[in-house]
Amino acid sequence: MEVSAMEAALPKVKNKGGLRTIPFIISNEIFEKVATFGLHANMILYLTERYRMSSAVATVVLYFWSAISNFLPIFGAVLADAYLGRFRVIALGSVVSLVGMCLLCLTAILPVYKRTPECATRAADCVMVPWQLPLLFVSFVLMSVGSGGIRPCALAFGADQLDKRDNSAKNVRTLQTFFNWYYTVLGLSIVVASTVIVYIQQARGWVVGFAVPVVLMVTALTLLLVGSPFYLKADADRSVLVGLVQVLVASYKNRHEPLPPETADASSFHNRAGCKPRTPTSKLRYLNRACVLRSQGKELSFGGEAPDPWRLCTVQQVEDAKAAIRVLPIWSTGIMPGVIIGQQMFPVLQANTMERRVGKFEIPAASFGVFTIVTLTVWVAVYDRVLVRPLSRLTGRARGLTLRQRMGAGLALFAVAMAVAAHTERARRAAAVAEGLRDFGPHSGRTVRMSAMRLVPQHCLTGLAEALNLIGQIEFYYSEFPKTMSSIGVSLLALGLGFGGVLGSAIVGVIGAATGKGGRDGWLVSNLNRGHYDYYYLVLAVLCVANLAYFVVCGWAYGEEGQNRVVAADDVDDDTKEEQQQHKAVIS
Repeated sequence: MEVSAMEAALPKVKNKGGLRTIPFIISNEIFEKVATFGLHANMILYLTERYRMSSAVATVVLYFWSAISNFLPIFGAVLADAYLGRFRVIALGSVVSLVGMCLLCLTAILPVYKRTPECATRAADCVMVPWQLPLLFVSFVLMSVGSGGIRPCALAFGADQLDKRDNSAKNVRTLQTFFNWYYTVLGLSIVVASTVIVYIQQARGWVVGFAVPVVLMVTALTLLLVGSPFYLKADADRSVLVGLVQVLVASYKNRHEPLPPETADASSFHNRAGCKPRTPTSKLRYLNRACVLRSQGKELSFGGEAPDPWRLCTVQQVEDAKAAIRVLPIWSTGIMPGVIIGQQMFPVLQANTMERRVGKFEIPAASFGVFTIVTLTVWVAVYDRVLVRPLSRLTGRARGLTLRQRMGAGLALFAVAMAVAAHTERARRAAAVAEGLRDFGPHSGRTVRMSAMRLVPQHCLTGLAEALNLIGQIEFYYSEFPKTMSSIGVSLLALGLGFGGVLGSAIVGVIGAATGKGGRDGWLVSNLNRGHYDYYYLVLAVLCVANLAYFVVCGWAYGEEGQNRVVAADDVDDDTKEEQQQHKAVIS
């Protein structure tokens, strides 16, 4: 059976990898995520209060920051898989992110406005220090670049320590458990970031609130480096990316050549020398032209290699290219969740206008997002520990529900969450108008006599949707992508969220321009009581429903999951027997 380049790249060292490496990797993730999300959660208030940006401008800035942070992981993944390796890219990304956090802390230390007599008497006459905004944006960019190295590699790097690189039921369950508990720990980290770090920022000020993440990031980097001697580190292999391009070029060059009949045996196709022959799959059959042998004596060298790899590729290369191309339609359905997740600064603004006091304690507006993460964490734990076994007995699948079933359920819940958010905002706005607060903006200090706990249902629905869809996407890409491109596969989630951030920014811009013509109050004005954020949520709900219908079509066209790995014919029976035995052990 032909092995992939990544399997060859992983060193066969018995005292490397395994469970003992996971505490280092997970601990690094905990501190890194607490530091990162502790800065993100409250940033909308930092921009509107310290820099006096309008809600719409601050939202667009954060949308673009989120988009850049989600676009860059694809480049970090390519850098890791093709050039430096995952460990080096994670370490380098951690250093760059740390520098960005230090600069952000510096923006809180240094004054934003020039100290003039006019500024002391009237805030509107204050003039901003010219280097403050560039320093702020440079810090954003550096943190995005750093996360671009960490996010696509951390999960894949942890999976490398446990992955046996086969399709057995035992390996599937091991990886699913790792993914689920990885996100459980990640969720708990975000809970801490959304509560403790946000509280420090609100109670102790921005300087202390930004200094704490710097210390946490230093700790994360230290833990990563301490575990270095124990990690299983795959060597970078750029041939997989080159091979993907070679398949596309070769199939185009051979576009006029006839394809062998579907009954043709393996002798009609080019297989790597020394490997058991096999035939390519019938899906995306056009690409099979890249591996068809026309005249074996002329096309292959004495060692069985193709003299021109840009005209003749191996079956393995063709199947790897097919796997990467086939996931793209389903990947595109992950853009809309990026829009929903990217607009979570709006609920912060809503909470800031509502009653947030519980007893003597006032909950920070940015901390209501913790309900999203708590729901995600609880669902992951319950699904993995309680629901998987009975669902496995019912469905006959090691995972319980298929990955696409989980992804589809998540997309449906995103639509429900936006509908609930629209209903809640309509009630909040009606109460504000009834109390005579229509003209009182966010800086007036006046709040609606309505508990901010009314926002909890939409947060919980969003958390459940993320648990089903986002974790399902990660597992789907990792399982369906060639192992040679694990980091790139994992980075597809972030890439989809990045496009979602851009689309979300465009939606906000279009709605703001279309509804604010002629001096009218638009839907998304800074004063929520004069706007119509409920209409905005309804637009998102409709778009989510359309995206769900598109996902159903894409899922039907994709076919069965787990069919991307090419298995030699002689090994099929042995692998099937082993999988059946292990599957029985999983569900018993």
